[in-house]
Amino acid sequence: MRSRLVFVHGIGATREPARELAAWTGALAVGMAEAGHSEAARELLAGGLAECVFAHYADLFGPGRAQGGAGPDVTGDAEAEILSELLVAWVDGLSEEEEEAEAEGRDEDGDEWNRRILDHARAQAAPRRQEQGSLEVVRRALNVATTVMALKPWGPAARWITPKLMVGHLTQVARYLARAEAGPDGAGLDRRIRARVAEAIGEGPAVVVAHSLGTIVALEALHELTAVTPLFVTLGSPIAMRTLVWPRLRPQPPGAPENVAGWLNFWDRDDIIAVRPRLERGVRANRAGVAPVSRRVDSDGTWVHSAEKYLAQPAVAGPVAEALARPAGGRADRGDLG
Repeated sequence: MRSRLVFVHGIGATREPARELAAWTGALAVGMAEAGHSEAARELLAGGLAECVFAHYADLFGPGRAQGGAGPDVTGDAEAEILSELLVAWVDGLSEEEEEAEAEGRDEDGDEWNRRILDHARAQAAPRRQEQGSLEVVRRALNVATTVMALKPWGPAARWITPKLMVGHLTQVARYLARAEAGPDGAGLDRRIRARVAEAIGEGPAVVVAHSLGTIVALEALHELTAVTPLFVTLGSPIAMRTLVWPRLRPQPPGAPENVAGWLNFWDRDDIIAVRPRLERGVRANRAGVAPVSRRVDSDGTWVHSAEKYLAQPAVAGPVAEALARPAGGRADRGDLG
């Protein structure tokens, strides 16, 4: 039985699954080759290494609410409240990461400018007493995003992602965590999204690679499944946003799913979505002792949150190649993940 490789996308527009699958697979093959797994890269592109599946759910957010739509949209008070809290958590996380980077001497770009920008963004993110309705929350979010985009080195990224698109992304996180918006069958938006991911994973075993919001979705889905997951890879994850995402994860307290044999978490310090990226500081190990192991990568360019940039990293692709090369259902050596 061939191994299965499941990709779970994150925030953004409705996608064409076949095209996205080709792009993600191609990027991963580049990383595999650079990691010394050239044969695995060739087999992956030829379709022989694994059965590759792209779990697509962006269409469930509806038209006009994704990256290519009309802009940020929240549908109720619960979503507006979560978006408001998300703004504060996001800016606080950026501030803490900036301070930690300076303390560790790894912040080449840190200066008084960034500190002033973050102080201003924090003031903007604070809820207003006179604020009325979700539209005011969205306006505040746009102001915060505009300010944050002035941070070094992210300012040039405005050519690819505008404040409106950024807030649209954050709104998708808020809508998922609101656990509302029941569909025709009565299932909330979050349940319908997880069902797509569960269908893609199937009965397993499956290596699961998730990005951005998809890391939250995949984590919760894996807790609901019995399929063996030899390796769970999270990229650019917002899971550890303590005041917003963390307490809303299910189940509580957050922990590694029992069926996961290894969990690698990758983050880029220029990724403004992956704030508080070191998941092992709070995620409990499962009964087999498996907990997330966080590793930093460094990508070129001004917008490093894309899944393809993460997947092309040898540090990401190498362990995936090794997991797919093991017999189906085989467990990772703990030393490989340390």
